[in-house]
This record gives sequence, structure tokens and C-alpha cells, in this order.
Amino acid sequence: MLRRMSLLPFGELAPYARRKFVPETTDLGDWAALEPLFDQLEQRLAAADEAAALERWLGDWGELSAALDEAMARRYIAMTCHTENAEAEQAYLAFVEQIEPRTKPRQFRLEQLYLEHPLREQLPADTYRVFDRNVRVSVELFRDENVPLETEEAKLGQQYQKLSGSLTVEFDGREQTLVQMGRYQEETDRAQRQAAWEKVVARRLQERKRFDELFDALRRLRAEIARNAGFTGYLDYAFRRMHRFDYTPADCIGFHAAVEAEVVPLVRELQERRRQQMRLDRLRPWDLAVDPQGRPPLQPFTTAAEMVERTQRVFDQLDPELAADFRRMDELHLLDLDNRKGKAPGGYQYGLAEARLPFIFMNAVGLQRDVETILHEAGHAFHVFETQDEPLYAYRHAPIEFCEVASMSMELLGNRFIEAFHAPAEARRARRKHLEGVLEVLPWIATVDAFQHWLYTHPDHDVEARQTAWLGLMDRFGGVVDWSGHETARASSWHRQLHIFLHPFYYIEYGIAQLGALQVWVNYRQDPAGALAAYKSALALGGSRPLPELFAAAGARMCFKPEDVRPLMQQVRDELATLDDA
Repeated sequence: MLRRMSLLPFGELAPYARRKFVPETTDLGDWAALEPLFDQLEQRLAAADEAAALERWLGDWGELSAALDEAMARRYIAMTCHTENAEAEQAYLAFVEQIEPRTKPRQFRLEQLYLEHPLREQLPADTYRVFDRNVRVSVELFRDENVPLETEEAKLGQQYQKLSGSLTVEFDGREQTLVQMGRYQEETDRAQRQAAWEKVVARRLQERKRFDELFDALRRLRAEIARNAGFTGYLDYAFRRMHRFDYTPADCIGFHAAVEAEVVPLVRELQERRRQQMRLDRLRPWDLAVDPQGRPPLQPFTTAAEMVERTQRVFDQLDPELAADFRRMDELHLLDLDNRKGKAPGGYQYGLAEARLPFIFMNAVGLQRDVETILHEAGHAFHVFETQDEPLYAYRHAPIEFCEVASMSMELLGNRFIEAFHAPAEARRARRKHLEGVLEVLPWIATVDAFQHWLYTHPDHDVEARQTAWLGLMDRFGGVVDWSGHETARASSWHRQLHIFLHPFYYIEYGIAQLGALQVWVNYRQDPAGALAAYKSALALGGSRPLPELFAAAGARMCFKPEDVRPLMQQVRDELATLDDA
């Protein structure tokens, strides 16, 4: 159906490996066609009488899971590319409402039967230790009564995406999306920047009540889901559900403190430098993206096609294998990069699990930030390519914390060749802008994560208390920006962070990963070939190793303490000084 609607940028994609279990003609959106496959898997597992038969069964189970995963991916991609298309929305919601609620209990049953199988202990322990650990948690947490609640949660998330994607303003003589309005924040005309910023803020504030109501509905659902699974609060449930075996809520609080101690002072120092360079009495929210020396905005490209061509040149210089992977994505139309009305906000990479190919979605409008986004999402895409040969479906997905090392490292490594987009002087500007962005995002990550800790440890809070908590965190981790006259906008600025709505507690991963990526970058500065080889080898491990081992394979470690963060901040300081000298 989606191909007939021409809503997917890509066409027919053959499975990476020919199906052995799922018939080619199976309608993956029809439960009547899927149910017999789950029945067969249960029957075959009961009949398995040797370890080799159990491993073949795991392969067939993974094949069905991958096919279902890709069916969902196609519907999600079509829906986010065309949020105003009723047919795309219907196809996505039909899968969420009719297929996922039926597959979840059947997948749980297969996990349960697998754990109970007497031959499981005969499988290679080192190969299956991570898989078994994850399956045990899935079985531990599954509750039939949570299936409809999770369906409702997904539907509310779709409403958030639809609302966010629909917001436009009239500015500069035409209707523009809020993403398109971002370009004005780099204009040297301060009055124009302020007018554009205020226009966007006013439009978001018009929907303030709807955003708050959506979140309140989501947090009530999540509290009920946690209670059903036997938890007193959603925080502990979420950490368990997200398979956070290698760090704790206390570690996250330690991360917040480390960022406050080692990163926030540097960010405030850079913002004070910006204020002085701009000769301002006060730094305002619309003064943060413009060049502080009054130079015109960086213009890395004008069209999405040009962005692709120049990104290809970056990878051609970085590594021939990665370059070939990106070229293949372009050839297969696995890129939807330009911004347009009716397109969901943000950017993502979504793996097509059966084809074992990545798809990149973003909203490019010609900003330097778009270059960073395409490099970031390409890092995720390279992760998909590196794990193509992994036989176990579950291991073709790494923990999110390490997935983000893949992407954030690629931002830093790709920026070594940013001359593909800029002349040398502008390339130095772009590198400095990116490094400053790396610093600035860490306090924002700490703010968002600390806010989520507060949200779910104060389950009975009201809107006013929520705003007060958010403002306190903005004070703790914020810079030297003066929000006078825009206090309401500041109190609601978390509405734009989609992770809070769609993926609760999924944001600290970016902070953990950013510190890991900085270590990969430091290694690359000292030994480019060795660091790149370690990076690719670590990606190829997929999810087959515990998180600390994946970091170690890439030449990094997980950081939660000030003493871990301090030397990385010094490396960034040194690089910024070098760029200044140049």
C-alpha cells in the first residue's frame, strides 16, 4: 500500500538474506497471516532436540522479528515524511493498534519458552550472555494489561509529532515551518533575529496547553504501566526496561554534577566572550547562533542534493568503505533530507531490519547545523552497515548509549574534512561552531535528564510545579542569557524536546555518548588510522557485548565523574585555542 501511495522515498528493497521461514507473500499487516507463524515457532521450539536445532530456531524467530520491524519502519517513515496524509497516518496507526498489540504477547511467550528450554544451557555462553540477559528482563517486565496502554502511549506520541509538524508562521512575506525559521537566528540583523525568535515562540505558546495536556496523559499512562509491572515509580521501571545494566540513576545524578562542575563554567565563559565580541550589555536568546564577529551566516549548501554531494566528499576523504556505504544510500534513495510543510520535525536514522539498510530522515534548510545532522545520522547508518553480517537479529542493534557514540564520533571525525563545504577560513569557523555546540549540548542534556528524574519522582505534580522545577534546572545548567520579558516561553521551552514526550529517559544516552565520542576524537587526533579502525570494529560488534566492552573496543570508557570529564574539556579548550590562533 505504501509503495502505491508513493510515500516512501525508496522503492523495492530485497531482504539482505533470502527468507527461510517467513513466506515471501506474507502480508505483514494482516494478523491472520502472522498468527500461524507464531504458532509454528512455538511448536518447533517444543520439538527442538539438539542445540543446533535451537540455534536454527533462533534464526527463524529473528527473521520474523526483522520482517515485522521493517513493516513498522516503513509505516513510520511514511507517516513522518507526510504527517498530513490521512492514508499514511491510517497505515501507521493500524499497525500500532492491530498488529503490535497481538505480536507483543506472542513474542513474550516465545521469550518465556526460550528461557525455559532445557537446551539453552548448551548454547555457547559467551555468544548468548547478552541476549539471554536482555530476554530475561523482557520476560520479567511483560504484562498483558500493559499492551493496550503501550498502544495508547504510541498514539499519543503520534499526536505530538503531528502537532509539532503542523506548526508554521507567516514571516518575511511567506508561510514557513518552525525549522525553516531557524535560519534567521544566524542573520546579522539583530532586530530581524528577535522578530523571528519571538514569532516562533509565540506560535509554540499558542499550543502550550495542548503540549501540557499531551504530556500529562503520557505520564499517567506510564505510571500505570510501571505499577502493573510491580514498580512503585516509573523511573526504576524505565531503567530496567531500557536494559540499563551498566549504570544507575545515581550515576546519572553524578553525570549532572560533573557537567555542572566542568562544562557549565566553560559554556558561560564562551557566552561571556560572545557578549563582549558583540558589544552587548545583555546576551539574549536570539543572540546565540549568529556569528559573534558579525560575519554573514555560514552557507554550507543551498539544496539537499548539494548537501549530499558535499557530504560524499567528506567520506571519500575519511574512509573508502564508509564512503561506499553513503554512496549506496544515495543510489537507493534512502535519504529524505529537505524540510517541507507537513513533515515531522527533527531527524533520525531508521534501520530497515530485513533489508539491513539504513534510512536517514532530516529537515535541512541550509544551515551549518544541517551538516552536523547529516554527519550524525550517517554515523548511525554506518552502524547498520557494519552489523549486516551479524546472524543474530538482536545483536544487529547496539545499546543506545553506544549507538550515539557511532553518530557523535562521526560528527567530530567528519568535521576534520569540512572543507568539502567551506573555504579554509569558513571551515575553521564551522569547526569552532561545532565544538562550541558539543559543549553547549552537555548542559542541555543534563537539564533534560534531571527534569525527567524530577517528573517521574514527583508523579502528582501540576503544571505550575513542573514549570518551577524546569526553571530551577535552567538556572542550574544555563548560561548567561537574559530571558527578561519571555519568562513564559522559558518555562515552556521543554515542549520542543521530543524525547520527553516520545522516549522517556532517552536523552542521557547522548551525554554518555558525547563524552565517549570526544575520546574517539582525541584518539583520532593522535592516530587517525588506529582510531578509525577501532571505531569500525566496535560498530561491527553491534549489541553482542555489554556496554563497557563496546566503549573499550572503540578506545573509550563511560564517564560520570568530574575527574573523567575534566581532561576532555581541556582537549576542547586546546582545540578552540588552536582555531583562534589560525
